Amino acid sequence: MTNEIPIFPLPNVVLFPNVFLPLHIFEKRYKLMMGDALAGDRIVGMVLLRKGWNRSPLTNPPVYNVGCSGLITHAEPLSDGRYNIVLQGLEKFRIVDEDYSRSYRLAKIEPIAEDEIDTTGSELSTQRQRLEDLLDQRFAATGTDSKISRDMTDSDLINALAQYLEFEPVEKQALLQCNGLIERYRSLIDLLEMQILLTEHPSQQSQVQ
Repeated sequence: MTNEIPIFPLPNVVLFPNVFLPLHIFEKRYKLMMGDALAGDRIVGMVLLRKGWNRSPLTNPPVYNVGCSGLITHAEPLSDGRYNIVLQGLEKFRIVDEDYSRSYRLAKIEPIAEDEIDTTGSELSTQRQRLEDLLDQRFAATGTDSKISRDMTDSDLINALAQYLEFEPVEKQALLQCNGLIERYRSLIDLLEMQILLTEHPSQQSQVQ
């Protein structure tokens, strides 16, 4: 089943399910989009612009076709028409068509169901323990404290880390496109291992790039 929602393309932001994202809305067409969304179901789709978007001659440059819908849980209208909002990620979607009849983009989307797994499975617990060990190692290497709650569910933990840790936008996009928790765990672990390697051995960075 397809739905039509407004989409908000950005070059450096990827939204994940059940994660909160603060945004400042200042561009004219997106101020209109927020006004319409707030008058309706308060749902907006976040999508990542493809590389080279800033050199594209198109008014609506290409985006990745997998994004995440978000519910506007908080909106602060400012005197000049701008907004400060908070989105809560809802679910992944795939764009099947786009509508350019308004100043902002609309997209026909279909939800993406992720693989369901047995949350008591041994592989899930193994991957989580590996991830938590890597987080301890990463924060120790950077001299910072981890504020991640170990009481979080697997889905909340992995999605929050995928959104908030410092990865390249395209790496976050790849994490979003992973099919289910196990695949996202594995991909996030690979990224963290690479970050730790480059932190501990900076000379390796030129060889990776």
